[in-house]
Amino acid sequence: MKEHYDVVIVGSGLGGLVSSIILAKEGYSVCVLEKNNQYGGNLQTFVRDKTIFDTGIHYIGGLDKDENLYKYFKYIGIMDHLNLKKLDENCYDMISFEDDRNEYPHAQGYENFARQLTVFFPDEKANIEKYCEKLKTICDAFPLYNLNWEGKYDNEILALNAKETIDEFTQNEKLKAVLAGSNFLYAGIPDKSPFYVHALSVNSYIQSSWRCINGGSQITKQLLKQLKKYGGEFYKYKEVTRFNVVDNKVDSVELKDGTNVFGSMFISNIEPKTTLKMAGEENFRKAFVNRVQSLEGVISAFSLYIVFKPETFKYINHNFYHFKKSTEVWTAHEYDEDSWPKGFMASMNASKKEEIWAEGMTFITYMKYEDVTPWIDTFNTTAQESDRGESYDEFKSRKAAKFLDEIEIKFPGIKNCIKSIHTSTPLSYRDYIGGYNGNMYGYVKDSNNPMKTLIPAKTKLDNLYLTGQSINMHGVLGVTIGAVSTCSEIIGKEYLVTKINKECE
Repeated sequence: MKEHYDVVIVGSGLGGLVSSIILAKEGYSVCVLEKNNQYGGNLQTFVRDKTIFDTGIHYIGGLDKDENLYKYFKYIGIMDHLNLKKLDENCYDMISFEDDRNEYPHAQGYENFARQLTVFFPDEKANIEKYCEKLKTICDAFPLYNLNWEGKYDNEILALNAKETIDEFTQNEKLKAVLAGSNFLYAGIPDKSPFYVHALSVNSYIQSSWRCINGGSQITKQLLKQLKKYGGEFYKYKEVTRFNVVDNKVDSVELKDGTNVFGSMFISNIEPKTTLKMAGEENFRKAFVNRVQSLEGVISAFSLYIVFKPETFKYINHNFYHFKKSTEVWTAHEYDEDSWPKGFMASMNASKKEEIWAEGMTFITYMKYEDVTPWIDTFNTTAQESDRGESYDEFKSRKAAKFLDEIEIKFPGIKNCIKSIHTSTPLSYRDYIGGYNGNMYGYVKDSNNPMKTLIPAKTKLDNLYLTGQSINMHGVLGVTIGAVSTCSEIIGKEYLVTKINKECE
């Protein structure tokens, strides 16, 4: 490790790694510090019974030629090296309800999206098309989403509420539920979630939807290859405990072992509340500190990872968003002990281009952080192993059994196909990913106060910048764009976006 770097990046999540490559390509000396065993944050994978599971990346949108994420990935040099499987054109997501025999597809391509839903809602064709046009209009209003450098946020668009806007397209209650059915993508809250979050999330999947064959960690692998190619350095088991601030600038970061890493600029790819504490809250405006501390974390999740017995469960080339009731699409996060789980997302592992039988399947449902309150003082990762105790194991087993009963209703006979079951809770997300209270997607976006949750990448400290899913948008596309936005503060937005477009021609 050198004595001094141009840029020191704390945290190796997608935002940190994309930022590191952009800056290394520009000739900056870059160092990425990661506290855990694996790089990549939400891109991490793990193996159970020789089966690969994703931590957070179950599918990706916008990767067809000339689409936005394709261009960004092309620019940072990883697009041509990814091993991908395209989901079914006529159904990348299936929306279903326990009180309805039909299954409703979300299809790729806007014309196809409208056509497939019109089969189930023949009288709603015009309304479905209006919904599609609205998605495109909203997405056009975000410059970096479209690789433009000119333009700024429109407050009227930011203040549109997702549920209210979707409800305006139709009087058909079932269609409303189907259009909102994948709101697990952003943990939809009826009176808060903005429509732009819905639009930016859904649009890229309608454009094109993909699974990473053998998991999303391949993205991390390719990012690290590119970083190395441009002379960047990266180190794991290097836990940063504080940012040392001198005269309104970060001078260095202090590691857990007491050593310091010095730099000219610093990018924090860790959770903003934690960043402020590590840099000293007294070094920021009180109003900003209060705003960040008051932000509400998105709800967390409980996940089941199922390994199947060989050749027992057919591979399905789409995802499922399933609810007990079509009236609870917006309230699946509001549950008690008896009503949990009200819905879930299900996704399969892809291990090769063409496959008949599934090796594994992931099921995710909402879980509040307070559900794991008895064990919040425990900490467990590969780098720092610890046993949370028998009561925690019993809690997980009880929840897994109840969740599996719901899954069996949707997929009759699935229990007989299971070789082994593995679980994760909000504590797993907290410890391995570093999210505040184990949240899935950073902070809750609120259409009633949209500017509150838009955290600027540039901080009051002259050389400290922020990136990651808590800054602007979450998801692979959102975090990638966020990294571009962060780097724009350092090297200029017009220059960077022009260069990305030119290299992708």
